[in-house]
Amino acid sequence: LVLELNQVVIPTYGTVPDQQNLHTPEWVDFDDKPDSLFFSDGQRRIDFVLVYEDESKKMTHKRSDRKKQKRKRQVYESNLINNGLQLEATRSVLDEKLIFVKVHAPWEVLCTYAEVMHIKLPLQHNDLKTHDSAFNWFSRLFRVDESIIKPEQEFFTAPFQMEHFSNFYIQNKDTFFNPATRSRIVHFILSRVEYATKNNVKKFGITKLLDTGIYKAAFPLHDSNFKHLSTDPNCPSERYLLYREWAHPKNIFKLQPLDFIRKYYGEKIGIYFAWLGFYTNMLTVAAVVGVGCFLYGCLTKDDCTWSQEVCDPSIGGNIIMCPQCDKVCTYWNLTITCESSKKLCIFDSFGTLVFAVFMGIWVTLFLEFWKRRQAELEYEWDTVEYLEQEEQVRPEYEARCTHVVMNEITQEEEHVPYTACGKCIRMTFCTSAIFFWILLIIASVIGIIVYRLSVFLVFSATLSQHISGTEVFRKYLTPQTATSVTASLISFVVIMILNIIYEKVAILITDFELPRTQTDYENSLTTKMFLFQFVNYYSSCFYIAFFKGKFVGHPGNPVYWLGKYRNEECDPGGCLLELTTQLAIIVGGKAIWNNIQEVLLPLVKNLIGRSSAAARSEKVVPRWEEDYHLQPIGRLGLFYEYLEMVIQFGFVTLFVASFPLAPLLALINNMLEIRLDAWKLTTQFRRMVPQKAQDIGAWQPILQGIAILAVVTNAMIIAFTSDMIPRLVYYWSFSVPPYGSHSNHTMKGYINSTLSVFSISDFKNASKPFSPWFGNQTTCRQVYRDLRYPPGHQNQYEHNIYYWHVIAAKLAFIIVMEHVIYFVKFIISYVIPDVSQETKSKVKREKYLTQKLLHENDLKVVKKNMDKIDDKITKGADSTFQPKAE
Repeated sequence: LVLELNQVVIPTYGTVPDQQNLHTPEWVDFDDKPDSLFFSDGQRRIDFVLVYEDESKKMTHKRSDRKKQKRKRQVYESNLINNGLQLEATRSVLDEKLIFVKVHAPWEVLCTYAEVMHIKLPLQHNDLKTHDSAFNWFSRLFRVDESIIKPEQEFFTAPFQMEHFSNFYIQNKDTFFNPATRSRIVHFILSRVEYATKNNVKKFGITKLLDTGIYKAAFPLHDSNFKHLSTDPNCPSERYLLYREWAHPKNIFKLQPLDFIRKYYGEKIGIYFAWLGFYTNMLTVAAVVGVGCFLYGCLTKDDCTWSQEVCDPSIGGNIIMCPQCDKVCTYWNLTITCESSKKLCIFDSFGTLVFAVFMGIWVTLFLEFWKRRQAELEYEWDTVEYLEQEEQVRPEYEARCTHVVMNEITQEEEHVPYTACGKCIRMTFCTSAIFFWILLIIASVIGIIVYRLSVFLVFSATLSQHISGTEVFRKYLTPQTATSVTASLISFVVIMILNIIYEKVAILITDFELPRTQTDYENSLTTKMFLFQFVNYYSSCFYIAFFKGKFVGHPGNPVYWLGKYRNEECDPGGCLLELTTQLAIIVGGKAIWNNIQEVLLPLVKNLIGRSSAAARSEKVVPRWEEDYHLQPIGRLGLFYEYLEMVIQFGFVTLFVASFPLAPLLALINNMLEIRLDAWKLTTQFRRMVPQKAQDIGAWQPILQGIAILAVVTNAMIIAFTSDMIPRLVYYWSFSVPPYGSHSNHTMKGYINSTLSVFSISDFKNASKPFSPWFGNQTTCRQVYRDLRYPPGHQNQYEHNIYYWHVIAAKLAFIIVMEHVIYFVKFIISYVIPDVSQETKSKVKREKYLTQKLLHENDLKVVKKNMDKIDDKITKGADSTFQPKAE
């Protein structure tokens, strides 16, 4: 491909002999037509716009630097003209320092590069019959009015070839290449044209020119103002239609016009909104079931026997709990946790188990049905064979291709940027850097844990918890609650700060890795960023769910962190409620922060840019200058949008057993997210260079990995974090003889039998509380259910038989739940094929008709030529054998 570009496509690549031979753009004045998308002649369409600051008016650089910059720009523009592009320059209306260079690609250039880039173009109308869905009548209620946004015509397509030029469906040369395709071709050229040569190394590409400040911006034009239709009769005003029928808040319950989005912004943006819309629709089912489980918990919380015992003055009121920290903590009454136990009954119910199993199946249905939907879009949007045919090498990769190796397949020499040894060194360095930064994230999590351990002492000493206390706020503001909430808020702030740092780190590592194509680059960056974000976002949740309160010893022999801080304990009801609090803060806070950031940042930047141009309202401003004052979308485009949604998907699936309302929050957020993203694209950002995309890339295997992990995490949350398994074991085994004294299976006596007894005389001096003991009792109860023998037993403070029954039940539950869900997932994956039979038939039919069409047309051309030759031969023979006239 590199040789093809250098030898065929760009014959004048870098050939600039001297200053006198430089080609320069045509200079014209603005013609006071603000909505025009054409050169001053009204014929040549503007396919791209370059913006730079006049070097003679720059005061921030040295004179020599300004000359160098001007020389590079002039060389670059001359080479663009040498490659067939046409340039027209216009000075800014609002700022005389700015120059706008409009770029037009003539028909010959478009055809040449369309063949090089293997762009698929229409051959003939699609004559395949489509079958309407059974739900078509229902979905029509939510579709965009077809009289406003007309459905796109379907064509059979094929990669463009000049030799088959006559076979393509060309009604008008000006419209054969739509604006999105024209912009993509021009950007391809801009990314590969040289502007300087230093030490026999070519420097090229608009990206580097933008980075060095030689150009201030490069973008394709929006076709109109988003607030009103264009005054140009040749403009379809697609941006205005997208804003009115897609981005406007009134359309929040409408389906998205995906084909129209794809036409205007390209397949890459189209596939993102298709995935986001599909995910949001599937969340509706999960949200309904989640709300049902939550309501079930609310309705049954008053029947929660163990919570009633906690709140009962004659049961919980007589249970004295051991201090939760050394010396400064005091003894406390179990009834303090009454309110939290009532809340816990809502989330720690049988409905939670049902919902966890349901979500394990839901996530499989979501992924399988999305694969089918994705296959349909690949066919409809002509990206089925995109990766094999159209993916181009990154200019940064091409520039480093200095080593020659033998290709094992072609047995020909090819240029690569590094040797096998160099590649190994790069991979080793990148892997080491990733692990190093992940360890730093873990270190920050450990810092949060140390904060929790140390601040708990402060809250325990500050928030007085005397047994006789009756203040209302003590029911809610316990040391555990205060520690949990403040630690969750600090964790959220740390997560947001680390996000900014690790974004830059991931980009630096990926740039050093030097992937070959843009898809490879984005996939590599996706993997790194997700690893960072996974540890950053989920580590605190994993700690609360699976580590907090699991390794604490017992009051007479506690476990210490760093030999100083006593390990954290869970409430008598377990850590499930704290996990729910953590999830609610992170999920809710993240959604609110991201949406505010997405709306305010571009809006404020654009307002500042507009207010700086005081004369803006007094002058007519052209379309290219209007678009220049919008925000650039950035090189990574939709990467952060995908990342935000995939992190949310992790919260919805990985820890949903502790927070059944997570799908509902995600649904509400996503309904707003679709319209906010659409609003940003249509109103606040410059038009993105349309790009091809076959699927959602590396996010697909990441989603599959999360789906598999979600089954394990939810099973372990129910087994180890919630109190469901100990309650079931007590109900079926330890409430009745031989272990219990009740005649029937019951939950009565659960609290009294599961809180282990500890003798206060066995406290060590290092942990013995300062506060005096009230009453004549000699024992206290452990805060957590460690299920140990009481003092005086021959195996005192060792785990009792109940403990081992519970452990066995937990392990059995995990194994059974995992195997059942994985078996159902396997059946679903097998029953639902990735590509529907209808789509397979369409793809095969299109290939057959395309080949037949091209073949028949070639035969017609050959036959026509043969007929001409035959006529000539026949005429020649007739003249040869005709008798001479006398």
